[in-house]
Amino acid sequence: LQTMSGNEDDWLALKPQEPSPSQCCGSGCKPCIYDVYEKELAQWERAKAKQDKSLLMEKKEQSSNSELNPDTFTAFSISSVEQLTEDTYQYRFELPGNSSLQLSLGQHIVLRGVVNGLEVQRAYTPISPGYAEGYFEVLVKCYEAGLMSQYIKTWKKGDTVFWRGPFGGFPYQPNKHGELLMLASGTGLAPMLPILQSITDDEEDETFVTLVGCFPTFDKIYLKPLLQDLARYWNVRIFYILSQETSLEKLPWSYRENTYTSRLNEDLMKTIINSCRRKPFVLICGSSAFNEDMSKYLKAAGIEENSCFVF
Repeated sequence: LQTMSGNEDDWLALKPQEPSPSQCCGSGCKPCIYDVYEKELAQWERAKAKQDKSLLMEKKEQSSNSELNPDTFTAFSISSVEQLTEDTYQYRFELPGNSSLQLSLGQHIVLRGVVNGLEVQRAYTPISPGYAEGYFEVLVKCYEAGLMSQYIKTWKKGDTVFWRGPFGGFPYQPNKHGELLMLASGTGLAPMLPILQSITDDEEDETFVTLVGCFPTFDKIYLKPLLQDLARYWNVRIFYILSQETSLEKLPWSYRENTYTSRLNEDLMKTIINSCRRKPFVLICGSSAFNEDMSKYLKAAGIEENSCFVF
């Protein structure tokens, strides 16, 4: 009898742990961490019924072959850390050889961190082009009280970090929409950049783009040189909405005519939509409150729900 219960304990020790809510990033990944758990649990139940532990061997928790995978976490090494603003950082991760992540536009990947013994997962969209060779880059805003932020703040060059994916994305097709109106708040800029760069890189793509970036102040605008470069293209316009700036006088001349010092409200939304050269298809990315507000203002401006995509 003794051996039976000992055996039972062995099996219990091998049983997959149900994920805690903090382990789900809430971005609708396929497979979600809960799907992965269901699959592993079914595998464990089959192995236990047959009393054959070798059936569990195919379970790969972490992979080190540097191929991004939706089911398992893969280790990537940090090759550089750059602070962009007081709370925002750009991290570059190495890819072996000259491989690339092969992400489709606006896809996100999920980061796993462990803070005080608690596992946390969050979704981030790489800002580097999907075809970038040998590296990918992620833009991260750190919050004082954020669990994941506490983990990310400890990162330095050479550290190893675990990612899985890719998930989601916007099924962009060149010239399908006359104009794309991109509404981005803060790091919501991330999924917009690969789409915008794919348009400017493709001479055949004549889609107009109006990017509206919402930031608290001028100093908090990320990646200014890149955005200024993109704004030089004939089919790209970039507006900045700075909710905490009081006047345009402190801004460089090149920013004044396309910057608003206010919040992006219903009236301003109508002004921007009226200035679009064609009927826009709208991409939205920001906090859930930002996304809800934008959807509301767009509706008031007569843009139907089937003409919007929320990241």
